[in-house]
Amino acid sequence: LLCWFTRAPHTTWLPVSEEDAEPYANLSDADTPIPHPDYPNLDTERVKRMTREYFSSVRSVDRNLGRVMQTLKDQGLEKKTIIIYSSDHGYNMGHNGIWHKGNGHWVVKPFPPVTNPNVPSGQRPNMYDTSIKVPTAVVWPGVIEPGTVIDETTTNLDWFPTVCAMAGVPVPKDATVRGRDLTPLLKGQRITSWDNTYYGTYSTLHQSHTHMRCWRTNEFKLIRDYLNPDRDEFYDLRNDPEETTNLIATKDQRLQKVIAEFDARIRKRMAAVGDPHL
Repeated sequence: LLCWFTRAPHTTWLPVSEEDAEPYANLSDADTPIPHPDYPNLDTERVKRMTREYFSSVRSVDRNLGRVMQTLKDQGLEKKTIIIYSSDHGYNMGHNGIWHKGNGHWVVKPFPPVTNPNVPSGQRPNMYDTSIKVPTAVVWPGVIEPGTVIDETTTNLDWFPTVCAMAGVPVPKDATVRGRDLTPLLKGQRITSWDNTYYGTYSTLHQSHTHMRCWRTNEFKLIRDYLNPDRDEFYDLRNDPEETTNLIATKDQRLQKVIAEFDARIRKRMAAVGDPHL
């Protein structure tokens, strides 16, 4: 078993090798995409600069991963090795006026006014999809068809039972396991009963202070901040996949019912795991 970890592309991105920086040194504005260029007061010049630096760092990771892959090939292990490539969080690159991850910060000028003493100026703790979704690719020679895409909702908690199944090792009976074995999905099976709901927790204890809990389906997402109720959020993901409009104060009775249902589900899950912030 080999585990290869990189700090990159976490900040700071520079310095990187010249071969990784050069392709992005003179990118035109057209080649430097900004997810929400029309976000009010977005600091576009700063976003473009950081995007180029970020791309350089990503290229460095990609190049070094290629070296690992080539070594496996040179050693005759390419077809005998399962490779799982993933991350612990997503990333905001100007999405909703934010840079970084769940403990993101504003990239707008000026910063929005401070409305909560637990969230200092410039900070924007969040559970946007761009923060909680992670890149993932799996190579399983002779088992996974190249180009296979899994549409079902999965989480990093699923890797433990999945790796056990891949290795033919039973999950220890005394282990508390909240993940699911993904091998049927990786093999191309479609499980109609697969539960696509997602429960997430994120507490920020430095810079800002929050206790966010989230319930998400393919249609909606509710985020409760149990330390700062004024920061609660609700999004209609079908009609607003970029989560630009917070509907927590909606008067729509249908959506109010969804919020109440999701709130009950969050509380039930918090109780089940002994969450002290319930």
